[in-house]
Amino acid sequence: MDDLEQAILLASDSPAAAAASPAVRAEALAYCARARDETPPSSLLHLCLYGLASSPHAHVHFWCLQTIHDALLLRRRLVLPDDLALLRSSLLSLAVSSNAASPPFLRNKLAQLVALLVRFEYPHVYPSYFLDLIPPSPPQPGPTDMFARVLVSLDDDLLSQDYPRNAEEASDAGRVKDAMRAQCVPQIARHWHEAAVSLRAADPAVAAVALDAARRCISWIDVSLVANDVFVPLLFDIALSPGSVAPLAAAAVGCLSAVAAKRMDARAKVALLRSLMSAQKGFGSPDSGLKMAHLVTSYAVEALECYRKLGSSDADGAAALEMLEEVLPAVFAAAESGDDDEVDSGSVLEFLSGYVSTMKAPTEKQLRHLGQILEVVRMQMSYDPVYRGHLDVLDKIGKEEEDLMAEQRKDLIALFRSICRVAPGATQLFIRGLLVTSLSSAEVSVEDVEVALTLFYRLGEIVGEEDIRNGAGLLRELVPMLLSARFSCHTHRLVALVYLDTISRYIKFIQENDQYVPHLLTVFLDERGIHHQNAHVSCHAGYLLMRAIRLLKAKLVPYLDTILQSLQDALVQFTATDWANKDVKFSSSEDGSQIFEAVGLLIGIEEVSPDKQVQCLTALLNPLCQQIESLVMDAKAQGLEESSPRAIGLQQIIVALTMISKGFNERLVMGSRPTLGVMFKKTLDVVLQVLISFPNVKPLRSKIISFLHRMVEILGISVLPCIPIALRQLLVDNEAKDMSELLYLINQIICKFKSSANALLEDAFPAMASHLSVILSQDAFSNGFASNTEEMRELQELEKRFYAFLLHIATHDLSTVLLTPSCRLYLENIMQLLLITSCSHKEISHRKTCVQTFVNLIKDWCSSSEVEDKLPGFRVFMIEKFATGCCLQSVLDKSFNFRDGISIALFGEIVMAQKVMYERFGENFIVNFVAKLREAHCPPDLAEQYYQKLQGNDIKTFKSFYESLVMKIRQQQNGSLVFR
Repeated sequence: MDDLEQAILLASDSPAAAAASPAVRAEALAYCARARDETPPSSLLHLCLYGLASSPHAHVHFWCLQTIHDALLLRRRLVLPDDLALLRSSLLSLAVSSNAASPPFLRNKLAQLVALLVRFEYPHVYPSYFLDLIPPSPPQPGPTDMFARVLVSLDDDLLSQDYPRNAEEASDAGRVKDAMRAQCVPQIARHWHEAAVSLRAADPAVAAVALDAARRCISWIDVSLVANDVFVPLLFDIALSPGSVAPLAAAAVGCLSAVAAKRMDARAKVALLRSLMSAQKGFGSPDSGLKMAHLVTSYAVEALECYRKLGSSDADGAAALEMLEEVLPAVFAAAESGDDDEVDSGSVLEFLSGYVSTMKAPTEKQLRHLGQILEVVRMQMSYDPVYRGHLDVLDKIGKEEEDLMAEQRKDLIALFRSICRVAPGATQLFIRGLLVTSLSSAEVSVEDVEVALTLFYRLGEIVGEEDIRNGAGLLRELVPMLLSARFSCHTHRLVALVYLDTISRYIKFIQENDQYVPHLLTVFLDERGIHHQNAHVSCHAGYLLMRAIRLLKAKLVPYLDTILQSLQDALVQFTATDWANKDVKFSSSEDGSQIFEAVGLLIGIEEVSPDKQVQCLTALLNPLCQQIESLVMDAKAQGLEESSPRAIGLQQIIVALTMISKGFNERLVMGSRPTLGVMFKKTLDVVLQVLISFPNVKPLRSKIISFLHRMVEILGISVLPCIPIALRQLLVDNEAKDMSELLYLINQIICKFKSSANALLEDAFPAMASHLSVILSQDAFSNGFASNTEEMRELQELEKRFYAFLLHIATHDLSTVLLTPSCRLYLENIMQLLLITSCSHKEISHRKTCVQTFVNLIKDWCSSSEVEDKLPGFRVFMIEKFATGCCLQSVLDKSFNFRDGISIALFGEIVMAQKVMYERFGENFIVNFVAKLREAHCPPDLAEQYYQKLQGNDIKTFKSFYESLVMKIRQQQNGSLVFR
């Protein structure tokens, strides 16, 4: 044992180990492992018992106890009965004589080992475990502490239902509990009481451990052993006594909470709760809530559950509600204390939500309670002031706190909504009080103002739109109060943002009450909005102003000059800012450009006079165009890099022009007020010079494409002569992302101008097809890119837009473009790509697009007479390749899923394709297709039915028949035909 003892000391964190080298420690660990794993179980037990008895070192004792524990778990069947008896007597002797001064880790390990023996041997092998362990009266600290630790270990490792147990563990737990209830639970309960009485002053730490053990057992013992006239008053006295140390008081509260939560019949529970209430005067007082938070919450939860089960018409149910309401002041005090260590805010919130859900028409008393619940919601939704600075600048700590609060507020907001529905008047009155308080004090905190505004905002989500319009309830007072509000902490980001959001939430009220429009504009245009010192707030205000203009439109015409004058500096700042060196990061939806959209929307209102529109638009566009020309001139002389201030400046100006154009439409610009069209056309010419000068600056090119999209929308057909100039530059140095953006523009042009885009496409198609054939080659998809990489996603997006491009050509009278001499060079490859994709592409939506494209090409290029076909050989290609590969073999493949919605849509297009081929190709198609059906082992009668159904006019009937035909062929083949 001496060598082993030395090895244990070297392998542990003892002083001897600190002086040893790593090599020596490693050798010691290996020695200990061999002793543990290679020694026969019975010999190992004797060795460890000897070490426990003879060694003075705690580390050796711990190793011996842990080794015995592992041996019993893994090799118990190899231990002789006599050795187990020796082990039992030795461990019980150690436990009974345990000294409270010995290290806690040793006492815990010994308790864990005794609990394991109890599990294996009680009561069938040794029935006296607990009778041996229960300390004699009066309880002494050492044995009492040890006995409590055994009960705690037994609960943790076996008895508690808070942890998942396997069937064997559940069976062992039931056996131990049954035996204890029959033999010794009353004696154990008496011991707990004696320990609490005699040790609360002498050794409160041990008394607390004893009561913690009691708490764990209350759920499965006879509750009357604790819930009686002797024990309950003692627990209340300990819990509330100023002389009780915190752990002891908490243990007493835990016992009382376990009593309240004891599972039983609802009527018996009402009687139990009544006894707890009568046992302590002032149980429902706020003071009780502060000192016994866990108890009052558990009590309230149980009383609410009894009321739900029994109902208000039942005497016990009514009594439960009465007791519930009596304890509510204590619950509110606990919830408002903000003590996370004592109060489980989740449980409190769950109870309050349940309580509110029982209300239909709240009484005066319940309305007062709802007011207190609203105060709880307000407090728990409030930020901690310690994060105030972080939330203002929104650094990493501030962002984390904001995200955490957003998650924490979800359940609180749900509770707030429930209260709003039950008592809308009381909720509005509560919010009015918060706003008045926030406005009346110069010392009001950021946190209080933020939560007051947040609750007002959330109220706007719940009340109906009609109520907002009409200013129902207190809204007619609250919204004007909000519009004129200037909080002392308005400079803080949190307050400013939620203030603007709340204003926007109630904008329908302003829409119905024109007199408040000036107040609204003042909010957006002064230091509370666009001129706020925080850039995030300023940008958000610009976005919200844009939305307000969309809604209010003509109501804002009288204020046009005021708005433009107020925005002048912000407009200049956006295009003058050195964005390359700007640290502030904005979301793409709120980057500050929305003020240009707002101005564009305002100028574009039809109620603005034509002369005024021209005047305002000239003042807006000319400076921006001059800036572009100046930057282009400088860049030509000095060069232009993607990340240079000039390149970014050009991007910002083009973004601004794009946003301005969103306020105008083709009917206005090209119809009723063509002077505006001339102005935008000149602006387009200026922007195209940027593209011509710097076609390789990708971010700049992307912004120009966005501007072109807008010009297509508002300039209409007059924009077409400018497009070829742009396309020639946009086809320079293209990658997948660039081609995808270009195709998106082309698809827009095709959809808008249809056959009028014929000449444009004839000119651009060859170059586009050439680029696409390289970028979308099979090698690009199999060149090592993982499917989740950005490169692959860009390729997939390009592929999707390319198929859409071909479909748009086929459906907008532009298919003749493909037949021109310069385009025919690419036609065969395009047809093969469409065929392969329609038959076997993994993206079903792409297959559907390609089938639709083929159907439209058949209609465009083929007539009932083959000699009139526009493309020789296309008819044969469709009959022999497409009809066989796509319409038959692809749907026979077992991978085609008739239960998938997208696949069913594809199947509908395939059915339609057969009808169109029959109409245009006649007998040639049907003879060939029926022959292919027979090759696929289709029964002759079904092939004949196919011919008949195809000739019918009911497409739904044919679709249903063809699906059943496919399924029957699949069954006959048993899935053997797999299309490749």
